Amino acid sequence: MYKRALLKLSGEQLRGNYDGGFDAELAKWIAGQVKQAVEGGTQIVIMVGGGNYARGAQLAGHGITRVTADNIGMIATLMNALALSDIFNDQGVDTRAVSTVKADQVVDQFTHRRVLSHLQKHRVVIVAGGLARPYLTTDTGAVSLALEMGCDVILKATKVDGVYDSDPAQNPTAQKFEQLTYQQSLEDNKIKVMDKAALGLAMEQGQKLIVFDLLTDGNVAKACSGESIGTTIS
Repeated sequence: MYKRALLKLSGEQLRGNYDGGFDAELAKWIAGQVKQAVEGGTQIVIMVGGGNYARGAQLAGHGITRVTADNIGMIATLMNALALSDIFNDQGVDTRAVSTVKADQVVDQFTHRRVLSHLQKHRVVIVAGGLARPYLTTDTGAVSLALEMGCDVILKATKVDGVYDSDPAQNPTAQKFEQLTYQQSLEDNKIKVMDKAALGLAMEQGQKLIVFDLLTDGNVAKACSGESIGTTIS
């Protein structure tokens, strides 16, 4: 069993079946999945994306600078963190939201000591803002946060059950990888896991990563217990 895990949730997942925005019913279900893992003894810290509201790389242009666009994306992650933390608490999962972007009127500022204290009190911590700098994705933020907080594993939640050699939604003969090295993930452009900056940092620091299907009941708890699911990258 992993003592502490970083769960990476994308904004696209939080919109559920909607074209955009936040799916509260799905968030309640996710809260139940995280609760299973916490009750199993794993401390959980979550890095949340904001793509259900805004993606900086897509907003940039037509008069909007990339720095401003990325700042908007960071604010989108904060919206998700605030909504998720309320829903988690409502579902009986003791949770705190913090932000790497300064917004202390609505959320506590991220500090290493604050997050560590919450985790030691068996609270889930949801971190907004990524690395709080432009040109850096929440994938890179997730790896950095996992390293800073001493997480044993990064759990990257997706809509498929692992990493494939091509898109399984378009190619019915796509082959799933049970195990991958970071070198393979970086060198093969057909393999989509995280952006290269995030993969490079994880490889350099020897951080274990599991890519798995979020929407299968029990998968978060299974991953935290050490059960073999999805694709393991190390």
